[in-house]
Amino acid sequence: MDQEMGNTDKLPMILVVDDDQQNLELVQVYLEDIECETLAARDGLEALEIVAAKKPDLILLDVMMPKMSGFEVCRRLKQDPGTSHIPIIMVTALNEFGDIERGIDSGTDDFVSKPINKLELLTRIRTMLKLKHVTDRLQRTMAYLGEIERHSQPAAAAPPGETK
Repeated sequence: MDQEMGNTDKLPMILVVDDDQQNLELVQVYLEDIECETLAARDGLEALEIVAAKKPDLILLDVMMPKMSGFEVCRRLKQDPGTSHIPIIMVTALNEFGDIERGIDSGTDDFVSKPINKLELLTRIRTMLKLKHVTDRLQRTMAYLGEIERHSQPAAAAPPGETK
């Protein structure tokens, strides 16, 4: 995956958040097919702490968890300018339209339904990682162009009576 994205700096970091140990382990086994570093959290509060410390490239977020729901975690992350750019895929057994609407309102980027289909999950992850890579590259390019523009502008003329 790393070579596909042209990023030789580091492996993408994926945070998996699920209160069910079996689900957590299953997703981590699936992620072995992608060159990435994985992190795990057992609840929403732990997820927020890990995101603040590690800034993962992608979050797989269970919806129904103790302490704080995936909807609330997603909402908080998307409202924070420091984490709003991190793609979030909600992993849910909920199939009601209202739940999907609530996930979209909280800011999720995509959904995967339980039981998890490995091919679907890995395809969505690869797509989100590619999108994040392109977005990150665009932001770096825009910052670079902004610097070039600032340096290429002539210095402001000195006020009358002063020399530069």
